[in-house]
Amino acid sequence: MNFFEQVGKVALGSRVRFLGDSITEDAAQIYRLYGIEMNPKWFPVFYILSRGEDQSITSIAEKIGHSHASVSKIVGEMILAKIVIEKTGTGDRRRTLVALSKLGQKINSKIESQLKDVDAAIEEISSQATHDLWKALEEWEYLLKQKSLLNRVADLKKQRESASVQIVPYQPKYLSAFRSLNEEWIRTHFRMEKPDHDALDNPKRYILDRGGFIFVALLNNEPVGVCALIKRDDPVYPLELAKMAVATEARGKNIGFLLGKAVEAKARELKAERLYLESNTKLKPALALYEKLGFKKVVGPKTPYERANIQMSLEF
Repeated sequence: MNFFEQVGKVALGSRVRFLGDSITEDAAQIYRLYGIEMNPKWFPVFYILSRGEDQSITSIAEKIGHSHASVSKIVGEMILAKIVIEKTGTGDRRRTLVALSKLGQKINSKIESQLKDVDAAIEEISSQATHDLWKALEEWEYLLKQKSLLNRVADLKKQRESASVQIVPYQPKYLSAFRSLNEEWIRTHFRMEKPDHDALDNPKRYILDRGGFIFVALLNNEPVGVCALIKRDDPVYPLELAKMAVATEARGKNIGFLLGKAVEAKARELKAERLYLESNTKLKPALALYEKLGFKKVVGPKTPYERANIQMSLEF
């Protein structure tokens, strides 16, 4: 059985690379067939320069979609092969431009027939194929630009791993986890403040007995994340999402999002009009999570926390 048929689409990268290597090897031999000494990887740079205008490396990189370092390396190789030369810019003598050398210009005069024949050969393959590879490549490039393969796999990994996470109501046996997870998170970024000690040392008195709720995320029956819904004495923002923390080893499993959605669901159940939270602008991942949940920046009431410099609200 063919390896790629056996492995399937997970070997997409290997198969595309294999096809690319095969085409590149043919391309090298095609250049030799037409008596042209050219490395196939040089062609994009050569083509841009063959249009007649001298170019900077930055300009070439932008036009062919390569990095500056990649184009600089290719230009260096082409200089050694005496296909291109470096020139000083006429308007700015500090600016270095790249142009075809006499040899490069000679190659350019010979390559047109080769390009016509290659284009015709590719059209012949396309006419014999069921699917149009060129159009498919354009479509794949567009889709991967919208969302990379890495990001797609990472999202699916989160979905799969989050399926094994349970969100359960707080019980006294989770007191230690509620305190330690929050304290670890706070001390990593800030310092513990009096409201922290009050809520974490006695969540029953400061959260639950006041009409609030605490949710615990379990992974393999172990508490790895916590979050509270706190009742506030505030007519505009009576409910607050607070004290969210996830164990370091459990991050990347969508646990924060699941806890946030549990708090949101409870707030909706309580017929709240909005859900409030306080955070700090240096906590980029946390803010990204809150935005994903639908929170937007607001100017809220005075905060009891020194570290809080941003307030957000989710309107229902």
